[in-house]
Amino acid sequence: MAEHVIKLPDVGEGVAEAEVVEWNVKVGDIVQEDAILASVMTDKAAVEIPSPVAGTVSWLGAEVGESLAVGSPLVKIEIAGDAPVPVDEELSAESDGPPPPAPMPSRSKPVATPAPRAKTTAASMAQPQAGMPRREGEKPSASPAVRKRARDAGIDLRQVRGSGPAGRINHEDLEAFIEAGPLAAAGTALRADTSVNDVKVVGLRRKIAEKMALSKSRIAHITYVDEVDVTALEDLRAQLNRQKQDTQPKLTLLPFLMRAMVKAIADQPAMNAHYDDDAGVIHQFGGVHIGIAAQTPNGLVVPVVKHAEARDIWSCGSEMNRLAEVAKAGTASRDELSGSTITITSLGAMGGLVTTPVINHPEVAIVGVNKIQVRPVWDGSQFVPRKMMNLSSSFDHRVIDGWDAAVFVQRIKSLLEAPAMIFMSDHLYKSTS
Repeated sequence: MAEHVIKLPDVGEGVAEAEVVEWNVKVGDIVQEDAILASVMTDKAAVEIPSPVAGTVSWLGAEVGESLAVGSPLVKIEIAGDAPVPVDEELSAESDGPPPPAPMPSRSKPVATPAPRAKTTAASMAQPQAGMPRREGEKPSASPAVRKRARDAGIDLRQVRGSGPAGRINHEDLEAFIEAGPLAAAGTALRADTSVNDVKVVGLRRKIAEKMALSKSRIAHITYVDEVDVTALEDLRAQLNRQKQDTQPKLTLLPFLMRAMVKAIADQPAMNAHYDDDAGVIHQFGGVHIGIAAQTPNGLVVPVVKHAEARDIWSCGSEMNRLAEVAKAGTASRDELSGSTITITSLGAMGGLVTTPVINHPEVAIVGVNKIQVRPVWDGSQFVPRKMMNLSSSFDHRVIDGWDAAVFVQRIKSLLEAPAMIFMSDHLYKSTS
């Protein structure tokens, strides 16, 4: 015969001792594995203590009403055979977990009235919850026999919900999990991924991070959003692309926007500027150098179309395409990636409905293009389908007032909605307006 000592387990965080409020066995009783031996009461709850082995009760460690410290011997059970008794880590005070706190003073007046116990049956576990979360590194609590049965059945006990104290898994829990069939199978197929992949921020990505942090920390952003009816513009663009020469680029919306911005900047030169906040000086530029935020395999870069004020639609399109190619190839020169005075940002077809663009420091304005969608628009008598697009533009509110920002966007909107105006010379426009 071998003797197995069952110690009072750690039944709750911060609990140093527990009071025995009920014994379910007496010396000489034969008990089966997972049979409830006793109920103990902490200052938080009543907890049932199951037997991790089958055998005969040979010793009880306390009377009802007495308190025991966590880790103290509670029950001794004689088991058949001379083989070594398997160690049950979860019910042993010698487990690898943190040591229990110092025992609190025992109660001066033991409570002898048993606390009501919540009975758990196989029926109540008919719908087990697979994949119950456990703390990182925490092992499921179960007796050696339950563990062996789970191994034989190919079941990961981490996916089985335990109904015993501290989530201990008994035979009924395992049986209910197995009977669940597909649910159990699905549970064993899912695993929590706790891996962490550390990616060092270097090179271009580090430069982007520094630039964004600088812009957000030093610029007081204000974002203004308005919708634009680009139906006429899209019709004109399609017609120009059908009639273009072989040497001319296929036009996107951006060259039209660039020309519209040039005209709007002529009315509001404060938008085409750098703000040197250290010196307290705004540098307004005569040349309109438009940065085009472009996504490349290596990250976000901003090639610059220099002197857009001196380029027509086709020239803007050609230069933009050329810069996009060298940027994606990673061969753009420093001059091609610097010197912008105002920026356009666009995500193309994935442009979303609204964005909040970050200004390219030390500039004071950035124009964001959102995707084009066909939406119903009221024309005064009925709803008609129109191609609509939002412009989401941000401004440095330290030097650009909200009213001026709205006027700037409205001017661009009016030009895009009546695209013939883009091709009119400025002096002709002013003489007829």
